[in-house]
Amino acid sequence: MLRELSIRDFAIIHSLELELGPGLTVVTGETGAGKSILVDALALALGGRADAMAVRQGCDRSEVSATFDLGLRQDATRWLEEHDLTADANEQCTLRRVVETGKPSRAYINGRPVPLQLLRELGQHLADIHGQHEHQSLLRRDVQRQILDDYAGLEADVARLSDCYARWKSLESRRDTLSREGSDRSQRLELLRHEVAELRALDLGIDEFSKLEEEHSRLANANELLQGAQTVSNALYDDDQGALGPALAQSISRLEGLSEHDARLGPVTTLLGEAAIRIDEAAGQLHQYLDSLELDPERLQWIDQRIAALHDLARKHKVRPEELPGTLAHLETELGDIENRDENLEAIERDLAAARTAYFEIARAISATRKKAGKRLAGEVRGQMPSLGMPGGEFEVSLASLDDSQATSAGLEQAEFMVSTNAGQAPRPLSKVASGGELSRISLALQVSTARISRIPTLIFDEVDVGIGGGVSEVVGLQLRALGAQRQVICITHLPQVAVQGHHHMQVSKRIQDGATVTRIASIPGKERVQEIARMLGGMEITRQTLALASDMLNRASA
Repeated sequence: MLRELSIRDFAIIHSLELELGPGLTVVTGETGAGKSILVDALALALGGRADAMAVRQGCDRSEVSATFDLGLRQDATRWLEEHDLTADANEQCTLRRVVETGKPSRAYINGRPVPLQLLRELGQHLADIHGQHEHQSLLRRDVQRQILDDYAGLEADVARLSDCYARWKSLESRRDTLSREGSDRSQRLELLRHEVAELRALDLGIDEFSKLEEEHSRLANANELLQGAQTVSNALYDDDQGALGPALAQSISRLEGLSEHDARLGPVTTLLGEAAIRIDEAAGQLHQYLDSLELDPERLQWIDQRIAALHDLARKHKVRPEELPGTLAHLETELGDIENRDENLEAIERDLAAARTAYFEIARAISATRKKAGKRLAGEVRGQMPSLGMPGGEFEVSLASLDDSQATSAGLEQAEFMVSTNAGQAPRPLSKVASGGELSRISLALQVSTARISRIPTLIFDEVDVGIGGGVSEVVGLQLRALGAQRQVICITHLPQVAVQGHHHMQVSKRIQDGATVTRIASIPGKERVQEIARMLGGMEITRQTLALASDMLNRASA
């Protein structure tokens, strides 16, 4: 669950700290106030595309961080452990993104810099954004198949099938290689022996390349590191005039004396004492760092040559330098296969037959489960369509069977959602019939139907209520509130019928500050919430009747 969102100098937001809770949080505000900026900022923290235009005008950088409470999210916790990015003692995880003008953006997980791809992978475990652009992913058949598999509880089975498929195809490739006849095999054998010998001579250790890059950065910047660390050390303690440590000690001593005359200075003295302890610890660690820092031009030259050699071989094999150990293992396997061709070919044929049999056994069981789950899912979504403004609508899950020769890592069929939004029309692929508003409502129906089994704890809906009104908008609000009982839901809305259903309400407003437009987002309780609902009902002129209606709507929603 998303606990905190911190935004600095993003678009027209100067500084913003939000605390969020469970249930349904609605976000409202005047048109153009910047409601969707909240979604854009969160998308950036989750690994979305960075745009230099996101940096607030007049600033050099913007920063967004999102802290999630993992709770029982075993998939996210397991992912963090696998990547050595374990959550803190409170089972919380912080994703952070920094965008600077004219520079690549930077990504962090729990304070550690990571490639953007890792931030994006983790984000997929934590939150799902459904907006006017993001919900377009629902049009892709692979996404539809994933939704069906999640609903059917097939995650582990499909992962096992994918492993089986990879083994089958790997064995098939090895068999085809070994089956080559004549000079082709001899030439391949000669090339493999040369390449294996070349890679073995390199004697590349596991993770050596990343360690070399880290050491190279340290040695190449040793002078700057030495001077910078020494300057800070002097500022803390080593400067005879004006060092922070001695000055702070004098200040503490002075306050201790004054505290005898006014006890209210006691807490300030305690805080400064804690700061002095931290400064002492930092100074000690800096001294240790300075003692360990070495200038070693010969080592730097050797690392330069080593990295250059790794890059040369990586280019030759068309891989990244850190992938060279895996390349060597693959080539050694192929070399062993060819050198012991006859007995290996026989063994591979046996293993290939077993892998293929195992694949089709799992795939056919998955097909049967998908067929049953598809009917159940279609029935649930179809049952919700009338109340969501699509009376007479139809929803089906089509499973097109594939020939054995077309088998994929995901199975023996292609799943596709078929929809008719009007009575009397035959269902057609979702991508061909749904408008933006219909698509967002179908997405909502799917989310409600799969809420019990979905792996994503936080859902963000950006104006899911586009193009609806009247009674349908009230139903959408009730659906979102029901969804909020099972997961955290954040919904940006312009409809009062949806807004009143929120367990929490945030209002977005903008104002002119120092000649620039800035956005403010704040929680609104009690009377302020009544005022905001009344504005949504009646526009700029708010009457007593409008306020009474707003109050009544809020009371009925919370009853």
